[in-house]
Amino acid sequence: MHTEIILTYPTFDRSRLRVKPLGQRLHDMTLAEMLPLDAALPPFDHPDLETVARHIVAARQNNRPVILMMGAHVIKRGMSRFVIDMMERGFITHVAMNGAGPIHDYELALIGATTESVARYITAGQFGLWQETGRLNDIIRQAAAAGLGYGEGVGRAIETGGLPHRKTSILAAGYRLRVPVTVHIGLGYDIIHEHPNCDGAALGAASYHDFLVFAETVTRLEGGVLLNFGTAVMGPEVYLKALSMARNVARQENREIRHFTTAVFDLIPLGDDLQQEAQKSDYRYFYRPYKTILVRTVQDGGQSFYFCGDHQSTFSSLRRRALTLSA
Repeated sequence: MHTEIILTYPTFDRSRLRVKPLGQRLHDMTLAEMLPLDAALPPFDHPDLETVARHIVAARQNNRPVILMMGAHVIKRGMSRFVIDMMERGFITHVAMNGAGPIHDYELALIGATTESVARYITAGQFGLWQETGRLNDIIRQAAAAGLGYGEGVGRAIETGGLPHRKTSILAAGYRLRVPVTVHIGLGYDIIHEHPNCDGAALGAASYHDFLVFAETVTRLEGGVLLNFGTAVMGPEVYLKALSMARNVARQENREIRHFTTAVFDLIPLGDDLQQEAQKSDYRYFYRPYKTILVRTVQDGGQSFYFCGDHQSTFSSLRRRALTLSA
């Protein structure tokens, strides 16, 4: 006879936290850094950028999806209006964010400022602990209870809640335009997970709902385009699992998801020959966008491209080319 041993580990008591108002926080980004569509940005010249723009236009002409997977630095580099414009014009049909994206998007819509200095606030234990930002946890709990995804729930709250700067919100634009904006989190990654009102079950339910929304979009990726802007972990990992699910069902239905385009936009120089997977002795092997998005998932019929440059230049230049080609 075995006696079951139950171990209960101590947990952190969140009721002891002191959460301060955003009015007491110094912000490293305001709406002044959010670029207008006519901003004079440095052009990005690369022979393959025209090709990717052509594939985007062709995909939309054939009613195929164009998915934008993005890290939060797209927002922090002031490119929200450019993303929204591409959604409004029909060039982007799905946006996938990591957990930091909605936080910056929500704060900008609410107070017109975002981004705190880790170095400034971590020494006092104040990093991430701001009252208004914590409201996102209540919004997500309500979304999960209503059977909505993370992105749709936050977008609805921003748009219908009349937040003063909601026109700058990618999530609100998604809700308004009925363009899916999905949020793919890791628990413990984001500052709202520090807060006493954080509900891990609600976060998981809402974000997993978004994963299934994303996977459904990927089922239609044949002939479409997947763009990965600055997300080195969330983007490739979520895409990989969703593509496997989509191909599993497509195979049963005698369909293919092979002929599509992927493009990675980031700051890491990878060299010129990116059609073959790097060896394990090569540091590039461990860079997920390379082996997952540029090689493994397109090796049976797709095309992939890599662009090394600042998001301000690369995203604006891609948009400009798409507009020109569709005129």
